[in-house]
Amino acid sequence: MTNARELLIRRIGAQGDGVADLDGEPVFVPFTLPGERIEAEVDGERARLERVLVPSPERIAPVCKHFGKCGGCSVQHMASDTYAEWKRNLVVDAFRSRGLEPVVDELQRTAGKRRRAVMRAVRTPSGVALGFYEASSHDLVEIEECPVLEPKIVAAFPDIGNLISPLLSKRGEARVAITLTKSGLDVEITGTERQLTPAVRSVLASKASDMKLSRLIVGTELVVETLHPFMTFGTADVILPPGVFVQAVEEAETEIARRVVAAIGKAKAVADLFSGMGAFTFPLAARSRVSAFDGDKAAVAALASAAKKTSGLKPITATVRDLFREPLSPLELNEHDAVVFDPPRAGAEAQSQRLTKSKVKTVVAVSCNPATLARDARHLVDGGYKIESVTPIDQFLYSAHVEVVAIFRR
Repeated sequence: MTNARELLIRRIGAQGDGVADLDGEPVFVPFTLPGERIEAEVDGERARLERVLVPSPERIAPVCKHFGKCGGCSVQHMASDTYAEWKRNLVVDAFRSRGLEPVVDELQRTAGKRRRAVMRAVRTPSGVALGFYEASSHDLVEIEECPVLEPKIVAAFPDIGNLISPLLSKRGEARVAITLTKSGLDVEITGTERQLTPAVRSVLASKASDMKLSRLIVGTELVVETLHPFMTFGTADVILPPGVFVQAVEEAETEIARRVVAAIGKAKAVADLFSGMGAFTFPLAARSRVSAFDGDKAAVAALASAAKKTSGLKPITATVRDLFREPLSPLELNEHDAVVFDPPRAGAEAQSQRLTKSKVKTVVAVSCNPATLARDARHLVDGGYKIESVTPIDQFLYSAHVEVVAIFRR
């Protein structure tokens, strides 16, 4: 049962929602700010904003017409300084929850926009719509503009909708992953109901060529590849395997890599754990021998292939290894002067525990999840490391996600 209530927003929650107190319990209201008096439709601990009665001076106009419906952005209504402090505090609070009080740098902002979008496509009376789900819903919001995506991706939406049309039934839906690579757009379409017949394949190949896509994949089948889609890490051009993880924003990736390389300094041998395709491996290899490990076979193969073709680097070895099930042992770690790890959101707890038993002097942790990073930091600190710096980087603009680079030494 729902009911309209007048609420006073007290603070901002970890997901960017305003938090009010009602009958001694927190109520989370999206798109609100501390100090605002609002009217909202309350349903348990969640509420839907109806109107702002007394706005905060920190409220600003959103930069996108889809804000408030599209579930991609949560805080476009927040003034710049308030936004920066909120994101920094996400990191401060995560470390504090583990009993750690490092000095956390100010939020570092980088230019650039997201080079990858994972969207849904549905058939509409006028064609095919591409969009994102509404927050906490399966209702699709058709996207016509997006301030956080690379303009080349947004500009391609109509053509990609037209491209997908032969694959969708009347009520069909598909998942579309679009990545901007150095050689053009790489498009992967999955979840379609219709079979990829020779006739449909021919139509798709023709349309993809007209759009100058670098590659089009439907399901697991390569339809067309006019140019190998590739990304550049350091001085290496790495061909992108289908579905492999890439950092969201190229400029943020470059800034993270710069900080990683600076922290490693003159280390002769470095272990790059959860290396992916080598975003940090190749910049590090400009002056250090690098052992790269990752559980993704395709990513490791791409890294190894690029390493063979790139001159002027120190030796690189690339090994497929599930670091969650089989983290490097202390003896293996001791073969390196420094360790870098950039795990998925689950963090690197097992590897952090092994590091505390090693003789490695420098550890650089990169994370998109402050909570698991703080947990891993607790293990490192308990094992004798000191936190030298913690730097949040705003790779995920207008969202509750934040990238962090933390440096540990002993």
